[in-house]
Amino acid sequence: MTGSTRPTLSIVNGLVFDGVSEELIDGAVHVADGRIVEVGGAPCPADRVIDARGGTVLPGLIDAHFHAYGISLDLLAIEARPLSFVALSGARRLAAALARGFTTVRDVAGGDPGLARAIGEGLIPSPRYLYTGPALSQTGGHGDPRGADSDLCGCHEFVNEVVDGVDDLRRAVRDRFRRGAHAIKIMTSGGVVSLTDPIRIPQYSVEEVRAVTEEARRRGSYVAAHAYSPEAIRHSVENGVRSIEHGNLLDAETAALMAEHDAFLVPTLATYDAMDRRGAELGMAPVSQAKNREVLDSGRKAVELARAAGVRVGFGTDLMGVLEDEQLNGLRIQVEVEGPLRTLRSATSVNADLLNRDDLGRVQVGCAADLLIVQGDPFTDPSLLWGSPDRRTVVQAGEPL
Repeated sequence: MTGSTRPTLSIVNGLVFDGVSEELIDGAVHVADGRIVEVGGAPCPADRVIDARGGTVLPGLIDAHFHAYGISLDLLAIEARPLSFVALSGARRLAAALARGFTTVRDVAGGDPGLARAIGEGLIPSPRYLYTGPALSQTGGHGDPRGADSDLCGCHEFVNEVVDGVDDLRRAVRDRFRRGAHAIKIMTSGGVVSLTDPIRIPQYSVEEVRAVTEEARRRGSYVAAHAYSPEAIRHSVENGVRSIEHGNLLDAETAALMAEHDAFLVPTLATYDAMDRRGAELGMAPVSQAKNREVLDSGRKAVELARAAGVRVGFGTDLMGVLEDEQLNGLRIQVEVEGPLRTLRSATSVNADLLNRDDLGRVQVGCAADLLIVQGDPFTDPSLLWGSPDRRTVVQAGEPL
């Protein structure tokens, strides 16, 4: 580990979950220059040593459905705020996610080069930040914040942008990649918090969806689609979408189609549970509360159907406004459905595969030293995953936080 330009780090006396294997590794993790250089060896000298005795070293968690700019449950209110306020609020949300152990987030409706640059220059504490820019929505679709009786439109396009037609969609996709987008987000079904769209009906035409996916594929990227119903999921996957977000109303036949197309499912179970418990007190519209009840219980069943069909299942949270404090609760709910091993794989190595980042989500030589150390064995006591953040140590790029 000579020649390092950053302090070296050794984590000793703990067990190691590598992000994939069922068997835990007994041995030290050595880090140099922000990367893992050895796993499972004997302790050796380092500039910093963390004694993880009795604990477990995990890959840093990945939230594949995060909203830095999702500062409110009211979509129109977000778009009406100045960008300075939205970005500062988003920075606080990112810092809180990092403190919980999420060392990477994929922002699938928001983000911009300014926020990304501030993170890259170390101006704010944040997970690794992969953003899509504003999600694309058809007029009257999930990303259109207007009510049926309102002609008022938000002044900005922080979270969603209404774009109709093949040519305009191509232009919007190209501009997002110009601005550093990791991938593209598109709305292909109705949603819970939007006011005017039925939740099951597919959105955008075949030609419009294909225009978006073709542009993304040409750039070596992919498209993530907000989609709940079997009709909307089929409409998305058959036209080139790689990542289905939510998917709560999935059926077995459509799950098989997803597996055939090698599409991922990113369930967001935390948000429905949180909105069911707290939505009324936070002023959610009655129509939104009713739509949330429609998808609440079916979300768990969708994960089971996807798993049975061989679909790769990731992990996301989709928490807006003050509900962000439910992020770790998403792990609890997914553990109830899948158990701790599959849930941890989903939130680490599977999500890394979704992001096309083989350097994330694993405790393996050559990977980024993004790590989470918990005080115990999360496979025998899964509550360690959603317990107090004070009982965990977060390491980002080899730097303990």
